[in-house]
Amino acid sequence: MSEAGILQRWLRPIFYMAQNPISLMGVVLTTSSALTLVAFWFYDFLLPGPPHPYIGILLFLILPGFFVAGLILIPLGIWLRRRSMRARGEIRAEYPQVDLSQPGVRRSFWLVGALTGMNFVLIGTASYRGVGYMDSTQFCGQTCHTVMTPEFTAYQNSPHSRVECVACHIGPGASWFVRSKLSGLRQVYAVAFHTYSRPIPSPVKYLRPARETCEQCHWPQRFTGDKFLVKDKFQDDEKNTKVTTVLVLKVGGVTWQGRVGIHGRHLETGSRIHYISIDPERSIIPVVEYVTDAGKTVTFVSTDIKTTPEQLAKGEHREMDCVDCHNRPTHAFELPESGVDKQMATGRISPELPFVKKKAVELLKVNYPDRETARQNIIQGLDDFYRTGYPQVYATRRALVQQSAEEVAALYLRNVFPEMKVTWGSHPNNLGHMDSPGCFRCHDGSHTSADGQTIPNDCSTCHSLLAMEEQNPKVLADLGVK
Repeated sequence: MSEAGILQRWLRPIFYMAQNPISLMGVVLTTSSALTLVAFWFYDFLLPGPPHPYIGILLFLILPGFFVAGLILIPLGIWLRRRSMRARGEIRAEYPQVDLSQPGVRRSFWLVGALTGMNFVLIGTASYRGVGYMDSTQFCGQTCHTVMTPEFTAYQNSPHSRVECVACHIGPGASWFVRSKLSGLRQVYAVAFHTYSRPIPSPVKYLRPARETCEQCHWPQRFTGDKFLVKDKFQDDEKNTKVTTVLVLKVGGVTWQGRVGIHGRHLETGSRIHYISIDPERSIIPVVEYVTDAGKTVTFVSTDIKTTPEQLAKGEHREMDCVDCHNRPTHAFELPESGVDKQMATGRISPELPFVKKKAVELLKVNYPDRETARQNIIQGLDDFYRTGYPQVYATRRALVQQSAEEVAALYLRNVFPEMKVTWGSHPNNLGHMDSPGCFRCHDGSHTSADGQTIPNDCSTCHSLLAMEEQNPKVLADLGVK
């Protein structure tokens, strides 16, 4: 049989059986979805910025779904009609002839072929853009707005605000991409049926190791040396007396002489430190294993944390990496005192206003029912405080009062989200040890080895204090810093 005859044999039943409501509905659905998709793509291309997250869902997920559904309906209708005809004994030996010599039939054939090719292009483009949209920061942070508002707000105010979410949460490679999408199905279910945790648990249990994400940009083994830090703090007195702490942080790294400092001793290409935590937050660490420069493994056991063998067996056995200290590198939340200090140091909350530190912290710590009530009460509370208690200050510096009140309210709105039960201290930061145990989870002086060694907790191990909460420290004048 010739090629034309074989083609005729296949085309006749397909043309005949495609005349059914389901297949025709598929044709209409596919055609209308395709036209709408192309129109929306032009719309997206011409927009000055990214579309609204819900428009993005329609544009990149729902419409391609309708398009594919229409394509599925076409062969499904043909199959169902063929099965129905077979059940009734109506399957023909011969079907109406498809005469390719007729110009009209030939044009129809080429049109169907061209449309099929376009469908492949549309499916490929839609899949590519759909995956790209699901990997976008907008999709991650704004689509599930109630759930992700705290994390997205913290992200926008972080050093990583220009880094895509997927760079840290997925990283390169297909395996983690597939794993993240499968995990995303569970998260979509949780959002749809409101079964998600409030607040979102931290740390993320199945986060990809930092060596495969963070270290795509950062290089902890690189010798950084010492970091000079100046930290300003304001007292609760009327003058908001500023005191300053000056220290040198021994970040260190790897040198030709060996490993020094915090990074040098804690991080390197091979696994150096393993530990066991017995709580989901990784804040209770009874056992630490450390590999010395000589390759010997030393086990440090806490004398303060009493555990059973069963607890240790069920605990999380983890290799230490960046996020054990930098556990909030992007989604960091502040505490009232340190948050107000930071804004006062930059002048956004004016230190010239009497008792502004004390009053701001007092207003921030009130348990408000919702964020809008908090914003109004904080602004009104600070305004009333100066209007009634310091009328002269209020009359002469009203603009500073208003600006400071707005900044205090903004500080609250960046850190407290009653709907998600996120309040001050819900997500402790392990970097340092001022606002949470942090370093002292291991460096508490109670983790001791069998041969009497102890994980040090001496201040000079990690930093050198040059001034501790002093007014106008002499060291800054000597260095010409202030």
